[in-house]
Amino acid sequence: MPPGVITSLPPQRRPAAHAEGELVSLILSRHFPPNTTLPSERELALQLGVTRPTLREALQRLERDGWIDVQHGKSTRVRDIWREGGLNVLAAVVRNGGPLPDRFVTNLLEVRLAMAPAYARAAVDADAAVIAAFLSAENRPEQNGEAFADFDWALHLALTTASQNPVFTLILNGFGDLYRVMAVFYFEEAAARRASTEFYDALQLAARKGQVDKAE
Repeated sequence: MPPGVITSLPPQRRPAAHAEGELVSLILSRHFPPNTTLPSERELALQLGVTRPTLREALQRLERDGWIDVQHGKSTRVRDIWREGGLNVLAAVVRNGGPLPDRFVTNLLEVRLAMAPAYARAAVDADAAVIAAFLSAENRPEQNGEAFADFDWALHLALTTASQNPVFTLILNGFGDLYRVMAVFYFEEAAARRASTEFYDALQLAARKGQVDKAE
């Protein structure tokens, strides 16, 4: 089957969401490379198996999120999302589940690693008691991958919230869905759970003592 030709719609997705997801996948796979133009509405609607009004709705979403540049009377340009995009692009990549660029997950974790010391320090400085309570023994997760993934995500969300810098939270939420899926695989390993438990213990101690440097 030629790339991008769809024979049936997934029953759980509305047509516009389906079209949006297919276009995101085609852009990420470079079927439509950056700075090229999309086919005409008629051709694209036929290729995706949707009506033209449905396609226009999908294109409006993609324009809003920074994937394409729609200019009336001109062809629709595919934007270079890795240079021109913003947080909406990151969220759409995760939401639509398309093919991810090489090292994408690693890059996301590197971003969190760069941010986490700053928001951990700010959180303990602003509200150490809340962080210490969050990490208390009764709140710790069960010894399985899903429980640890949920707890670890909730901890970092609590840290960004307590830091009183909402931009940290916005960035973190941008890849929340992807993180929670991938983290389950990571935390299936007992060694990973042990390492994170040691981290939680150390952070809790720093929060109890109000030691912002150690929290960082």
